[in-house]
Amino acid sequence: MPAGGEEGMMAQLTPVVKWLLFLNIGIYLVDAFIFGERIRNFGAFAIGSAMYEGRLWQFVTFQFIHGSVPHILMNSIGLFFFGPWMERWWGSMQFLLFYLISGIGGALFFTILVFFGMLPQDGIYTPLIGASAGLYGILVGVAVIAPSLQVALLFPPITLTMRQLALALMAISVGSILLQFGGNEGGEAGHLGGAIVGFFLIQSAVWSGRERSSTRGLGGAFSPKRGPRQDIEPKIRPRTRVDLRGQSHIDEILDKISQHGFQSLTDDERDLLHQAAKNEKDRP
Repeated sequence: MPAGGEEGMMAQLTPVVKWLLFLNIGIYLVDAFIFGERIRNFGAFAIGSAMYEGRLWQFVTFQFIHGSVPHILMNSIGLFFFGPWMERWWGSMQFLLFYLISGIGGALFFTILVFFGMLPQDGIYTPLIGASAGLYGILVGVAVIAPSLQVALLFPPITLTMRQLALALMAISVGSILLQFGGNEGGEAGHLGGAIVGFFLIQSAVWSGRERSSTRGLGGAFSPKRGPRQDIEPKIRPRTRVDLRGQSHIDEILDKISQHGFQSLTDDERDLLHQAAKNEKDRP
């Protein structure tokens, strides 16, 4: 995202994403330099402790614990760039629930694969940590809503659409699990589980039908939730008769998001993009 004037990159962050970054980085530093990884031992998810010993909080706490600087760095970069997109689309509370539920889905999918003997771990006390499961849910969510949105990668230095990026990451996770290479099959199971849960949540009529909070300027602040709006339907209904697949205006909106961020869209552009995504989902 380009920065201009007083609006730097940090100003583009949304409230929940800021807190997630603060908590993830803060917990890692405190645990590594003060508590000697006692927080990690207490909060990491393991099948034995979470399910057999009743430490159910680990389904959530493991998402805020990281094992190394590269681990926390990569997850923070992903949250920094993709988290605000989803939070602006849905609003802060729904985004937070989506993120945490996707993370829980990663732990559950990891558990299922261990029970079915599809992971090489030799015990039910193998720990699972990191924000990656929730992050993969976000990546899939953005890929479903805006599949043509382009992403320029630093390594390798190529440009992919969000759909291509999501499919590539899913292929890596599946290949790692099935072929047992890379040494992080458990983590890849968490990634894949978060992506699967994120996909079903984004497809759910209950979630996709909720109103997204509107932004107030480039700072990314949100207006309070106003509940379901009955006046939206008449504004959107005429557009359902238009074949949005053939409209170049959708591509123009996606280009605008790529260059200036989601917050640069007008209310009409957000509604049109939302309707296009809905029509794409409902297309036979």
